[in-house]
Amino acid sequence: PFGLAQQGKAFRNEISPRDFVFRSREFEQMEIEYFVKPENWESEFEKLLQLVREFLTEKMGLPKESLFELEVPAEDRAHYSKRTVDFEFNYPIGKEELMGIAYRTDFDLGNIQRASGKSMEYTDKQTREKFIPHVIEPSFGVERLLMAVLSNAYTEVESEGKTRTYLALPENLAPTKIIVAPLLKNKEALVEKAREVYSELRKKYKNVEFDLSGKVGKVYAKADEIGVPKVVVIDFETVDGDGLVSVRNRDDASQIRVKSSEI
Repeated sequence: PFGLAQQGKAFRNEISPRDFVFRSREFEQMEIEYFVKPENWESEFEKLLQLVREFLTEKMGLPKESLFELEVPAEDRAHYSKRTVDFEFNYPIGKEELMGIAYRTDFDLGNIQRASGKSMEYTDKQTREKFIPHVIEPSFGVERLLMAVLSNAYTEVESEGKTRTYLALPENLAPTKIIVAPLLKNKEALVEKAREVYSELRKKYKNVEFDLSGKVGKVYAKADEIGVPKVVVIDFETVDGDGLVSVRNRDDASQIRVKSSEI
């Protein structure tokens, strides 16, 4: 088997664009064209099906209970497809299609061969068998996937009469992993130590930011809104006392004190 992946702009004559970025006239499309032996298509299809399941749940962090697999009946499939499985997601707008996998048989290369008069056959190097490869195609809309990830991550928690809002992105998806900030931006000793810890963490992790914008409460709120998993705060105890830093966890707002080298 051999696979090609591509991503690019797609356009369609959408009569009624709606539901934020879910349905639009211009969108970003991702596709994989996976070429297989005709007799192996069923086993290869199942492998790709499982890979997509793992991608959506383990990599994208989507809960299994919000994902639904639909075996598309023959009358609803595209004319070139012998089997299609759609993945639906429970969006805020309801259960809608997220992506699909289609077995396109030899529709693509077969048509090219007939129209061009050129052979599209592949020769197996071991058996010397010649055949037109069949295609299995997983297809994603980037905006729909992004909308699923963001809507799933959006979280509101009621506590003491107040609502805390945060974006519970999986750590592998969070654009910024850690924010480092001094407790007070006008205390030079705290700022200097915070920069030192920031430089130390930058050697270990790429996506670390330094925040000198204001009060630490505002830093926490900003981090919650953009889905930063951890905020490291340098306070007076760090400089004058035990040398430990405070690490605040996004999802439960808990804080622990550790050595910066242990982060």
